[in-house]
Amino acid sequence: MKLMFGDGKWQIRNFRENDLPALVKYANNRKVSINLRDIFPYPYTEADGRKWLEYVLNQERKTNFAIASDEELIGGIGLTFQDDVHRLWGRLGYWIGEPFWGQGIVPEAVGLFVPYAFDTFGFVRISADVYARNRGSARVLEKNGFTFEGRMRKAVVKEGEICDILIYSVLAEEI
Repeated sequence: MKLMFGDGKWQIRNFRENDLPALVKYANNRKVSINLRDIFPYPYTEADGRKWLEYVLNQERKTNFAIASDEELIGGIGLTFQDDVHRLWGRLGYWIGEPFWGQGIVPEAVGLFVPYAFDTFGFVRISADVYARNRGSARVLEKNGFTFEGRMRKAVVKEGEICDILIYSVLAEEI
């Protein structure tokens, strides 16, 4: 899979084995990890990167992708499938390396990826939750037509801090 954006400067593509150096370089940043789930470790080591790449390269159904330039990976975007009665619902996640913040890359990537996800996986709903302190990520979702559904008070603990999360979603017919 390859989706080009930013006048061809950026792409969403499958992960590659040679993504390891850039993955570790950009993921090993507390400013990145502080707004992600604990499954995204900090510090982010070469062993963590190898484990992640082994997982995504062997996924039967590819749901996790690199955000990249022509030269290197700069972030990631993907979906988690829900199951049982929630099986038509995907949960969106994304991150980007700090040197690329504020350039409009993530809003554009999300805007391209969400329609792809609806078309490819047959979802009727895609949601994302962000820590209430992460206003930038909330804006990414709002810019892409996600609806704010609510605040879950004291829903998570991150590095010892109990945090609220904001829930956003978009439906297939809204895209």
